[in-house]
Amino acid sequence: MVYSLLWLLVIIHFKGFAANAWVANSLLMTGPKAFLNYATSVQMGTRNGIEECKHQFAWERWNCPDSAVQLRGMRSATRETSFVHAISAAGVMYTLTRNCSLGDLGNCGCDVSKNGKMGGRGWLWGGCSDNVDFGERISKQYVDTQETGQDSRAAVNLHNNEAGRKAVKATMKRICRCHGMSESCSVKTCWTQLSDFRDVGLYLKEKHDRAQKLEMDKRRMRATNNADNRGAIADAFKDIAQTELIYLEDSPDYCMKNVTLGLHGTEGRECLQHGKGLTQWERRSCRRLCHDCGLRVEERRTEVASSCNCKFQWCCKVNCEDCSQVIVKHVCAKREGAPAQGFRKRHRAPKERP
Repeated sequence: MVYSLLWLLVIIHFKGFAANAWVANSLLMTGPKAFLNYATSVQMGTRNGIEECKHQFAWERWNCPDSAVQLRGMRSATRETSFVHAISAAGVMYTLTRNCSLGDLGNCGCDVSKNGKMGGRGWLWGGCSDNVDFGERISKQYVDTQETGQDSRAAVNLHNNEAGRKAVKATMKRICRCHGMSESCSVKTCWTQLSDFRDVGLYLKEKHDRAQKLEMDKRRMRATNNADNRGAIADAFKDIAQTELIYLEDSPDYCMKNVTLGLHGTEGRECLQHGKGLTQWERRSCRRLCHDCGLRVEERRTEVASSCNCKFQWCCKVNCEDCSQVIVKHVCAKREGAPAQGFRKRHRAPKERP
């Protein structure tokens, strides 16, 4: 019964011959328990990736809306979707690697393949390195098999998946410990450890801001000869590093609402004007979301009631006072007497954060 249920879940979740073939092999190699353990980590990693996407783009015109982060059925290949693919693949790899090191996955553990070898001047590999090779391998098997196409869009998506996985490796940190009499550090052992996932998000956000548009030979792409098609794709990729994000299509106007594309526009979006600890990027959010999109900034005040100054009275009662607090928010609103976002400044590609 358990095996039957598992196969039913597999068939529902993975569509396409290639994916189903891989799933069958995985079950034969690892067994149903390991497969379900991996699937749970994959689901959690994808969710972590999307949450990081929402954080990185919280004060951008495109703010990683739910309508734009469903990898299945995603047909556009813009700068923003390149980030979605990269951060999702990174999230899956990161979570698999972390869960492996925590012992949550029964058939993997620390990477000790380099232990005892010289790592550099004055130190040796040792300890318990996070097993990123395991996370990378399983991430590829789960994430990349979702891409069943053979066209340039599929090639771009696979490239960005790989860039996301490389971001996890690029942000890893080396941890060292000294050994010897009175911690003299006569011997030092080091191991590699995952950075905070926020560091991966920041790394990929910088890659997004510098993403390259892939220029394809349209004449060769229109050819019916599959060899010409594959050749055009290979030529377009030959000078692009695997660590860089790439895209095929220019981004739409995120200032404007577009029901067809699932874009909500920036009208009604909150922005930040004042507050302690704001970055320069956050302080400029009202200009970026409102003014540059032909909207004005509207201040909205909301009075919120809550209990306060609570005191315990023997026995057994808590008496509280009713307090009110005024919450001030700034949102983008239509200019008086103007059509919805009828006038605005020219849309520009995203700049790097200062």
